[in-house]
Amino acid sequence: MGRQVPAVARALDILELFLTGDGTFSARDVVHRLRLPRTTVHELLTTLAARNYLVAVPEQPGRYRLGVRTHQLGSRYAEQLDLAAEGRRVAREVAAVCDETVHVALLEDTDVVYVAKVDSTHAVRMVSAAGHRLPAHCTAVGKMLLASLPPADLESRIGGRELVALTPHSITGHDALRAALAGIRERGVAVEHRESNPDVSCVAAPVHDGGGRVVAALSVSVPVIRWNEDRERELAELAAQGAAELSVRLGHRGAR
Repeated sequence: MGRQVPAVARALDILELFLTGDGTFSARDVVHRLRLPRTTVHELLTTLAARNYLVAVPEQPGRYRLGVRTHQLGSRYAEQLDLAAEGRRVAREVAAVCDETVHVALLEDTDVVYVAKVDSTHAVRMVSAAGHRLPAHCTAVGKMLLASLPPADLESRIGGRELVALTPHSITGHDALRAALAGIRERGVAVEHRESNPDVSCVAAPVHDGGGRVVAALSVSVPVIRWNEDRERELAELAAQGAAELSVRLGHRGAR
C-alpha cells in the first residue's frame, strides 16, 4: 500500500467535517475541531472553495458549506450503485457471522422480491432463490417494508385485498396486520414465526437510501430447530447492523 499524502488527508478531513452539525463551519471552527495549523486551514479552505468543493455562506460571512462539486460526485456515486450487488456483499458478511440464510428484498405492490441471497452452510436451511416472490404480509422483510410505508400508501395496497395464508400461522386479518405493523414501527425490526414457511422463522431490518427512504429490507432466516428467544435477539441485532451497513453503502448518513 502506497504512502498517504498528508495534505490530501487533511483536505478530506475538512470535507468530512461538513457532514456533521448544521453543515457550516468557519476557518476558526476547523482549526478548533481538527487541531490543524491556522495557515494550513486557510490554504486548504481557499483551495477547496476555488474548486467548488466548498462555498461561502452569503448570509454568514466567514463560514463555508459544501459546494456543488461534492453533490456532483455524490450523484455519480449514486448512479453507479447496484442494490443487488451491494446487498450480496453485505449479506455475505452477515451470513459469515451467523451462518444462517440472509436475504435482501424489495417491495413490489403487495409482494416482496428477493434481490440477493446468501445460504447457510448448515445441512438444514431455508430453500429460496433471488428473484423469488412472496406475499409481503407473510414475511419478515415484507412486514418491515409495509410498516415503513406512509399510512395512505399502506392502505391503498392492503385495504380491501385478501390476505392469503401460506401457512396456518400467516396473518389473514387486516386489523391483525395493522397491529403487527405498528409493533414493528415501534421496535424497528420485524419478526415472523413460521408465517411463510412452517419450518422457518425470520427477522428483518430496514435498509435506507441516501434520501432516508426505506428501499429494501435485510433478513436472517433460521430453521425452527435452531430458533429460540436468545437467538432471535442476537439475530435481530445482527440484521439491524447489516441493514445499517447496506444503508451506508447506499449513501444513507444516519444509518450508524
